[in-house]
Amino acid sequence: MTEPHARSHVTRGTLPVLAAACLWGTVGPAQVWADTGADPVSLGALRLLIGGLVLAAAALLMAGRGSGLRLLLTRPVWPWIALAALATAVYQAGFMFAVDRTGAALATAVALGVAPVATGVCSRVVTGERLTAAWAVGTAAAVAGCVLLLAPGSAEVAVSGVVFGILSGVCYGLYTVAAKRLSDRGANMPAAVAATLLAGGVVLLPAVVRDTGGLATGSGPALLLWLGVVATAVAYMLFVGGLRRVTAGTAGTLSLAEPLVAAVLGLLVLDERLSVAAEAGMGLLLVGLVSVSVPPGALSRLRTRTRAHRPPVAVAPVAGPLRDPADDALPAPAVPAEQP
Repeated sequence: MTEPHARSHVTRGTLPVLAAACLWGTVGPAQVWADTGADPVSLGALRLLIGGLVLAAAALLMAGRGSGLRLLLTRPVWPWIALAALATAVYQAGFMFAVDRTGAALATAVALGVAPVATGVCSRVVTGERLTAAWAVGTAAAVAGCVLLLAPGSAEVAVSGVVFGILSGVCYGLYTVAAKRLSDRGANMPAAVAATLLAGGVVLLPAVVRDTGGLATGSGPALLLWLGVVATAVAYMLFVGGLRRVTAGTAGTLSLAEPLVAAVLGLLVLDERLSVAAEAGMGLLLVGLVSVSVPPGALSRLRTRTRAHRPPVAVAPVAGPLRDPADDALPAPAVPAEQP
């Protein structure tokens, strides 16, 4: 990978995926800060529906550009849209059930801990992506940091909640791989992502009909605007845009910036406190994210460049035996006179 390609890898691949994860990390703190008392399932459904409608409108405005909307119905594309839509719906439902059974901290730790590993394995099996040693080390560090950061303490663990959390993590991996395939095949990504979000929102629509809580008054509309437009529509487009430049496995690991951002916002905005283990987890998670953010071959190019710019060491030729110039200033030793 040349230097321009490496720069493009970072600016058009790594940074958009990290930006998407940062926006997703604002969802929990925004929900706590707004304090609407809304049912989390109905809030999640409205978030998906609003984000899907925004992207559907964008897709209609962009219908004359690129591949258009008709490509979504072609055989190479529509199965991946169906897989992404199914994964989105199951992820949302499974995660909500996991939170209900085990609590938000443990459910998030399980789902996000499984997600990057599942993404890497799915990308290897489905698309044949090569998993590098840097990915393995960075992912292991990031997952360990995520578990420490979200450690729930002495909470009672429900097996069913852990199972739903694992299912959510696997679905996250499937969605990432499906989105990567759609991007590689030149699909109209606003339309493709809109279809997956709307399908997930429709599955959860009964929760909206049953209870919308205080979302229609007070800070509810502002919360929905942020979650639906920014933390869903914009975030998903940044994510799939970055997938054009990075592998699905790398994107899955970079998405672990989400709990890191949530924890930082909790400290700065919500005046929360972190344990020593959580602080160590933040550092370990950051190390893992930096590890997978380095473009392939960047370190070897840096070493090569350093050697090329290193000044040569001048070595003076040696014409004879080495001697100290100061010896020339010393008087010659006296030669004893011969005895008669």
